[in-house]
Amino acid sequence: MGNGTSIGRVRGLGAAKAGTHHWLLQRFTAIGNLLLFLWLLVSLLMMPSLNFITVSDWISRPVPATAIALLIVSSFWHARLGMQVMIEDYFHGANRVGAIIAINLAAFAGAAFGLFCVIRLALGGA
Repeated sequence: MGNGTSIGRVRGLGAAKAGTHHWLLQRFTAIGNLLLFLWLLVSLLMMPSLNFITVSDWISRPVPATAIALLIVSSFWHARLGMQVMIEDYFHGANRVGAIIAINLAAFAGAAFGLFCVIRLALGGA
């Protein structure tokens, strides 16, 4: 196990122990997104019209508001996980840290804005 070759420097270190968890989270959020999006699509297609009043009345009910909030959280979480993998693969050094911080802030801001909009519609503030 010499220190001079690439394989010698990494031999015996083992896995980073975080890849499986990250991979599973991506798959679970993908399945959740698929199911929630299909529910949203079917719900919208079953509405008599898609005007603002009808959709506002629909989203003011607890089940649709909760499901859409879950879809927002799951979608932004899934997007953040995917972007993080891309950044970890292709960015190096300080650029990597800055890019991961930026995607975390963007995902949090997008999810917070989406949840704020759903809560506002659900409580009848629009």
